[in-house]
Amino acid sequence: MSRRKLIESAMPLDAINKASAREKSIRHGHPSTLHLWWSRKPLATCRAVLFAQAVDDPSEWPEQFPSEEAQQQERERLFGIMRALVIWKNSNNEEVLDRARREIVRSIARDRGEEPPKSANEALDYLQQHGPTIRDPFCGGGSIVLEAQRLGFRAVGSDLNPVAALISKATCEIPGMFTDRPPVHPEARKRLDGTATSVRATGLAEDILLYAEWMRERAWEQVGHLYPRVRIENHMTVGRDDLKGLEGQELTVIAFLWVRTVASPDPSRQGAHVPLTSSFMLSTKANQRAWVQPTVHEDGKTITYEVRLGGGAPPAKTVDRSAGGRCLLSGVAMPFPYIRAEGQAGRLDSRLMAVVAEGNRRRVFLPPTPAMEALARTAKPTWKPDALMPVKHRNFQTPLYGMPNLGDLFTDRQLVALTTFSDLVAKVREEVLRDALDAGMSGNQTPLADGGRGAAAYADAVITYLALGIDKAA
Repeated sequence: MSRRKLIESAMPLDAINKASAREKSIRHGHPSTLHLWWSRKPLATCRAVLFAQAVDDPSEWPEQFPSEEAQQQERERLFGIMRALVIWKNSNNEEVLDRARREIVRSIARDRGEEPPKSANEALDYLQQHGPTIRDPFCGGGSIVLEAQRLGFRAVGSDLNPVAALISKATCEIPGMFTDRPPVHPEARKRLDGTATSVRATGLAEDILLYAEWMRERAWEQVGHLYPRVRIENHMTVGRDDLKGLEGQELTVIAFLWVRTVASPDPSRQGAHVPLTSSFMLSTKANQRAWVQPTVHEDGKTITYEVRLGGGAPPAKTVDRSAGGRCLLSGVAMPFPYIRAEGQAGRLDSRLMAVVAEGNRRRVFLPPTPAMEALARTAKPTWKPDALMPVKHRNFQTPLYGMPNLGDLFTDRQLVALTTFSDLVAKVREEVLRDALDAGMSGNQTPLADGGRGAAAYADAVITYLALGIDKAA
């Protein structure tokens, strides 16, 4: 018998919408930080909808709730469970989840004419045995499948896109294959000294972090010279309160900010290049406002870039999506057909506009130096992506500017770094496999893709997350 479900009557939409909006600002522990995917559904929404689809509306049980008042009172009780259920910090709160599971089981048991199980473990078993299987044939990033699992349902997801399928596997499937296992990395094993096991997949998570650090160290040995730290000299602190106390320190650069340039169409500028940017702002935070100030020199052809802080107005943008570009040197218009023609002729260039470094618990914005720019141009990639992009497509604009290939989207230095990390993935797998065998994990060589659970599959699992991290960076 098909009974009317809670979702068909009413839901606490304000609480669900608030919790769903809150997820957009979560940057730690949320599945969306694993890898970007299109139109990812908020976990709070998925959790609420799944619960409300599985729980009977009180009007279906007039013998228990004979009046509209009693039915509404019962709905409010169920809404209370949902309001707690959708809160982000309750995502792994077993007490909250158990209350939700028990309500789902109660509806299933009531429909079957049975008494619902009493303990939490029995409720989970009952849900696995008698509950519906949640199927998502277009699962994307796996939000629905993940929340179905969290509520105790059997769940199946699929997607034609292999990236989506891999993200969903990494979110919903792989952690469950290696639960309650201690990490295999030597540093973690030394710290644990064989006295503890991990809860859920925390052992796998710790290994991912430790082997990621191993990769970073190896990558720094190979290409770190292309990413120099910035030494703060005394003269750099004049008028810069944000640099006080950093004198003599070498700061790690977290971003090199470049701008595309094109030759000025004004003949008097003799082909001097000018920047194409929609904004010179670096930071709009009230206590950390910063922008790039371009300075045109007396020859009317040379531009240098400085960093300004605090009040004042940044210069106007030099390119607009509707109006085209504007020459910073002479002010003459640079229509898009001109810019595109220059790009297709291979005459677009780039300049380093600013550098962002790690300061004392805040970002530090610094002007570029010729040495920084020259060093970046010494990068020589040995490989680059080779695939043409659609020429006539509203979402692929770069072919119009002489960049038809995927490899054209990256700078040479980015390609060197990304290929270095990619090459290290295979070496990391060798490290994990050796350490897993040393830790006593089964030497079964069945790969993860074939359902393996031994050392080889575990090594596959670790590098899957590391590869997704590289892919996300790309």
